[in-house]
Amino acid sequence: MANFDNIRLEKGLYCGGSFTRALESIDPSENYKGSSLEGLDAYQRQLKRFDIKVSGAGSDVVEKFFKTSDSATLFPEYVARAVHQGMQEAYVLPKIVASVTKIDSLDYRSITSIPTDDDKALKDVAEGALIPQTVVKTRENLVKLRKRGRMLVASYEAIRFQRLDLFTVTLRQIGAYIAKAQLADAIDVILNGDGNSNSAAETAASSSLSYADIVNLWKDLDPYEMNVLIANNADAVSMLNLPEFKDSAAGLNFHATGKMITPIGAELIRSGSLESGKIIGLDKNCALEMVKAGDVMTEYDKLIDRQLERAAITSIAGFAKIFTDASRVLTV
Repeated sequence: MANFDNIRLEKGLYCGGSFTRALESIDPSENYKGSSLEGLDAYQRQLKRFDIKVSGAGSDVVEKFFKTSDSATLFPEYVARAVHQGMQEAYVLPKIVASVTKIDSLDYRSITSIPTDDDKALKDVAEGALIPQTVVKTRENLVKLRKRGRMLVASYEAIRFQRLDLFTVTLRQIGAYIAKAQLADAIDVILNGDGNSNSAAETAASSSLSYADIVNLWKDLDPYEMNVLIANNADAVSMLNLPEFKDSAAGLNFHATGKMITPIGAELIRSGSLESGKIIGLDKNCALEMVKAGDVMTEYDKLIDRQLERAAITSIAGFAKIFTDASRVLTV
């Protein structure tokens, strides 16, 4: 078994982009199978090494990270994990993103295939005849990546005696802010395209929202499945007040779980990032690609050497459309 107690921790472990991955290369988790440490990753084993408890009623104070230079090196990863946890709790992106691509640069060009109606019909191929082709090519323009984040401002003296469990709440909230901003970016790409002349087609509604308008949106999205609807609060309320949405089974599900469903089976997502009068219908399995340049990043020099002060917590991501006609907008 590897001796995780003797690993020398230093800032250089963050340079590769993932502190945990760098630790795992030194201290692989597979070496602990069958031991009391099985199930912990390399970072969690280091927390155990320095007896740092980051959650629960018995959590330690922030000061405990800075008892030694080695344990101080763990602090930026704690911050990143807490922020990532907040992002996951507020994340609705997995409900609308078909694919996530991680890159190690700031330049990325997605691929596309734009089939015609004739291409979608898989016709009989006569003996010796050419098989119809589906052409896949790279996009003309690069995916636009946006850097989203918050500046964490606090002196070490101000938080040194605060419990980590409480401090985690603040960091999770930062993660929630980042997730909300990334959802706004995704909605913008769905509506206006990713710079490759692929804005969403529109279905016009009647003067006031009706169930027939939603059915027409579902129809116009063919051959794709409309499994997600995105609306702002006002339009979501209007939709839920339609008689067809007051179906007893739908109401029971909403009352029991808080999850809003529609009579046509699409999940309803509320977002204040979407302007009033526009409702997005999409096929979550075909519409959108998320491109990430690394995970949550923290300015580890400031967090370690200067014991917090001011440190940026950021995430770089962008979105690209996969199939342009897999999303459509109902304008009311």
